[in-house]
Amino acid sequence: MDKFTTLEGVAAPLKIINVDTDMIIPKQYLKTIKRTGLGKGLFSEQRYKDDGSENPDFVLNQPAYRNAKVLVAGDNFGCGSSREHAPWALLDFGIRCVISTSFGDIFYNNCFKNGILPIRVAQEDLDKLFDDAERGANATLTIDLPNQEIRGPDGGKVKFEIDPFRKHCLINGLDDIGLTMEKKSSIDTYEEKLKRERAWA
Repeated sequence: MDKFTTLEGVAAPLKIINVDTDMIIPKQYLKTIKRTGLGKGLFSEQRYKDDGSENPDFVLNQPAYRNAKVLVAGDNFGCGSSREHAPWALLDFGIRCVISTSFGDIFYNNCFKNGILPIRVAQEDLDKLFDDAERGANATLTIDLPNQEIRGPDGGKVKFEIDPFRKHCLINGLDDIGLTMEKKSSIDTYEEKLKRERAWA
């Protein structure tokens, strides 16, 4: 998993509440167990018309937001089913951070396991970030995880809270396997001890 320390990039405003995981990545994309290639399916029912052509009105199809790294979204983002393909699709598109007032619990947890930082902010702070994001490519946000703050293009700052353990994992690029490997020396020592104590087994 890639480390997350400081991220600077364009933020796309998605002023929709209750965006569920089916909207993030529709069911027809769930056949794969690969984490790559899902970016094309991200918000596909909104991004594409019935004939397969792009919907120019959808925010991620607009020139300013095609390379967005941050998504500023409405309340209750990622609700619905538990599909882990949702954070996979965001990451494959290039989005490493989602900011909202609240998230679906399972989606929120899955983000951390896949190197995406979900940030909860108060509504008044979200409104400011929407204003920044609506300026397009001329205004970027800086997400500073070590200092737990979002910096806007005009120097404004929004502080955010994060669980210390999850912060440690993101900064060090540790998913569940990486966390286990941090204990490798202890695991090796234990296994050697078992071999000595149970040589008969």
